Amino acid sequence: MRTVKSLRVIYHGRTVGTLAATREGKVAFQYDEQWILNGFSISPFSLPLASNVYVPVKDNFEGLFGVFADSLPDGWGRLLVDRMLRKNGISSDQITPLERLGIVGSTGMGALEYVPELLSIADGQNMSFDEMSEQCRQIMSNKDVEDLDQLVKLGGSSGGARPKALVSIDKEDWIIKFPLSMDPQDIGEEEFDYMKCAAKCGIDVPEVRLFTSELCGGYFGVRRFDRGICKTHMVSVGAMLETSHRYPNLDYNDIIKLTYILTRDDRQVEEIFRRMCFNVFAHNRDDHSKNFSFLYVEDQSEWRLSPAYDLTYSQSIGGEHATSVNGNGRDPGMKEIMEVTAKCGLSASWAKQVAESIDETVSCDLRKYLHER
Repeated sequence: MRTVKSLRVIYHGRTVGTLAATREGKVAFQYDEQWILNGFSISPFSLPLASNVYVPVKDNFEGLFGVFADSLPDGWGRLLVDRMLRKNGISSDQITPLERLGIVGSTGMGALEYVPELLSIADGQNMSFDEMSEQCRQIMSNKDVEDLDQLVKLGGSSGGARPKALVSIDKEDWIIKFPLSMDPQDIGEEEFDYMKCAAKCGIDVPEVRLFTSELCGGYFGVRRFDRGICKTHMVSVGAMLETSHRYPNLDYNDIIKLTYILTRDDRQVEEIFRRMCFNVFAHNRDDHSKNFSFLYVEDQSEWRLSPAYDLTYSQSIGGEHATSVNGNGRDPGMKEIMEVTAKCGLSASWAKQVAESIDETVSCDLRKYLHER
């Protein structure tokens, strides 16, 4: 694989700007002159639309700005790419973050693409979901698999710990998740039930399906909201604020404030409030800053919250919420929820009614998961 010192950032065939490695080991960015005339800021707080050469001040993303780090796989996707590099005699330690973006090329989450692309994998044989799951299990057991290239093609650009494949179903783009070895056999059903419950709680969720399996209770699938007629630009909360999701340093007060600053829409603030309540009552404690994202709607020149995702019964560091609720990550409840309400300016009576309704819905619909753990 060739070494690169710079990449062009592309959005819908238009050049956004250029990334280039610095002597200090960071990756600088500069907008293209034409993009400045008719484009938009891809990360409003870190990269305002100007001709400056921007160099990251913080070092939370291996020398990258957060918006570009969002394009990189982590967890499962990074494991696959590193395994493929090792198979070809390349140490992953030799690959720079800039080159990793080149490996992502046009396959990353969101709408940003990187040129030149440094990896091209031909289509392999079709595999069933059960076959994919078995191949993933072998990868996690550190065994060699024959279809590694195909697994990289299907999941090498994905994030999160659980194995997954990015596939086309009925001409629509879907993410299919497979269980980790320590997951319960019904993990797919669990995430499906969680998303259905969230929808009943008035939370914006994407289309989800449970795909049948002969090995487990079914595979959870979610239709990609960063894909459609065209790709949609997406930035996580962590990337917006240039803070890694690996550090539990945010509070829901921060996310609510960020949501209002970006959207200026009280309905979006109410949406985040619902998600906070759901995560508290449903014991979804992996609510880190990469599990909240914003989409840029170009034809309306506005940011909005992405649909909710990664909702399951979960723990985080120390068993606490990754995002605290008015300072409490260990055991937040109605008290902390109402304290957040007071700080963000929502109606106390409305917030109490919504929180109690979500608590009741979660207690009813997710009882078997909450009581079994």
